[in-house]
Amino acid sequence: MGDFQGFLKHGREVPARRPVPVRLKDWREVYEEFPQERLQTQASRCMDCGIPFCNQGCPLGNLIPDWNDLVYRDQWREAIERLHATNNFPDFTGRLCPAPCEAACVLGINQDPVTIKQVEFTIIETAFAEGWIEPIRPEELTGRKVAVVGSGPAGLAAAQQLTRAGHSVVVFERADRLGGLLRYGIPEFKMEKRILDRRLDQMRAEGTEFRTGVNVGVDVTADDLRAEFDAVVLAGGATRARDLPIPGRELAGILQAMEYLPLANRVQEGDLLESPINVTGAKVVIIGGGDTGADCLGTAHRQGAATVHQFEIMPRPPEYRDPSTPWPTWPLMFRTSSAHEEGGERVFSVNTECFLDDGQGRVRALRAHEVQMVEGRFEKVEGTDFEIEADYVFLAMGFTGPESDWITSQFGVELDARSNVARDDQFATNVEGVFVAGDMGRGQSLIVWAIAEGRAAAASVDRYLMGRSDLPEPVAPTSVGLR
Repeated sequence: MGDFQGFLKHGREVPARRPVPVRLKDWREVYEEFPQERLQTQASRCMDCGIPFCNQGCPLGNLIPDWNDLVYRDQWREAIERLHATNNFPDFTGRLCPAPCEAACVLGINQDPVTIKQVEFTIIETAFAEGWIEPIRPEELTGRKVAVVGSGPAGLAAAQQLTRAGHSVVVFERADRLGGLLRYGIPEFKMEKRILDRRLDQMRAEGTEFRTGVNVGVDVTADDLRAEFDAVVLAGGATRARDLPIPGRELAGILQAMEYLPLANRVQEGDLLESPINVTGAKVVIIGGGDTGADCLGTAHRQGAATVHQFEIMPRPPEYRDPSTPWPTWPLMFRTSSAHEEGGERVFSVNTECFLDDGQGRVRALRAHEVQMVEGRFEKVEGTDFEIEADYVFLAMGFTGPESDWITSQFGVELDARSNVARDDQFATNVEGVFVAGDMGRGQSLIVWAIAEGRAAAASVDRYLMGRSDLPEPVAPTSVGLR
């Protein structure tokens, strides 16, 4: 503990976001730079608790007090070593994780918690700037081959760990570029894709092989993989979007979020001059109040939508931690993302009844009403019916699980009660040599959980292949935490 009075002398401080009129003119990340000196002051607020609940709040078990102290002491190289000991990709989580560690910070019981996420972000960016991030190649090869299906955070974490253990790893990705939702789901203003690309360059230099444009189950069968590889890790994510089967759903202009967001990202990749789904001057309604809805919101702002409304069926959360979610659990409370700060109207406790036709097969409006929760069920509030005009409606209501037909028919793996791929506490499926990690086995979750499960599954695969493993021990796939 570098400064035992740090939490008494200093309040919480985080980077400012670039002014809204400025950032809406580009797609760059929204935060201003945060000087290292001020960041070190923030690190000094860490109390190095006897029981560091932040470690327990983090699915990766990050050694947070250690690297807070090292940052305060200006020992940045040692800090990145501690950070990489538990997290392959702090450059991803430092931007995209909601920071359950901060919700579990002991200081957060009666003060603002330590700015853990910003410390993490600054450590990894400093390490890249100083040239400390280099390929870690295995000392020798084992002669074993592993196929990883999916190049999202779970697949990439598993692949990097297994490559470093000496196995020959091939990652299969059905899209034309690597990264999964990191590439085509997360907007550029939340994470610029150069951040992803520099990690992929590191992995290639370490020896991981990537094959894009390969749809496992179609271009390559399960039998092909099992014949060529000694083990298979399924890490294809939970990509089956939740739909809204109400009257008018078939109308043009009503789209899933993942039909909209990837096109905007392809513009930033240089594939398109303009997105085919461009909402410039349009009236937009987003159904779904989570992160994906916020991603649609920020994208619509940058495309110049005339109006944007975001509907959420749940009631508006309280301003501060609700008593139902006491410390150190993830708090139920009202949150404002950078996209919400940029404009639009958030509407809570509302249910959409139907979509209305413009007479030419395209949506012109939707009809909705307010709801209230009664004995665990939503009930209509009579007399609250309303219509709202819409040129586009984006459905951002989450995902219901993996696209599983090819998995069950070709691999023969079993599904659990939630339609995810079933696995034991070693991330192994019912099929010999086939493992699963990330959202495909866990269900829709966080990037930090995906990385944690990818690392843990890699340890199990390594042990399966070699009889023992020096990789970090698996976390239990049923661990309790923020999904």
